Amino acid sequence: IAKAATKRKSGARGLRAVMETALLDIMYTIPSLENVKECVVGEDVVLNDEEPILLYEQTKKQAS
Repeated sequence: IAKAATKRKSGARGLRAVMETALLDIMYTIPSLENVKECVVGEDVVLNDEEPILLYEQTKKQAS
């Protein structure tokens, strides 16, 4: 993230812009998904515009 921001030569605003770009779609998508436990944002998400990895909670099946 820091390397990508350094390329923009805009300091802290560059860091913020990199993060906003990487997370823009997912921050609107996750709230509508059920059982999302964790969102893993790796290098590919930031540098290559890949999708983050979503980890889900296991739901317990209730006996009838």
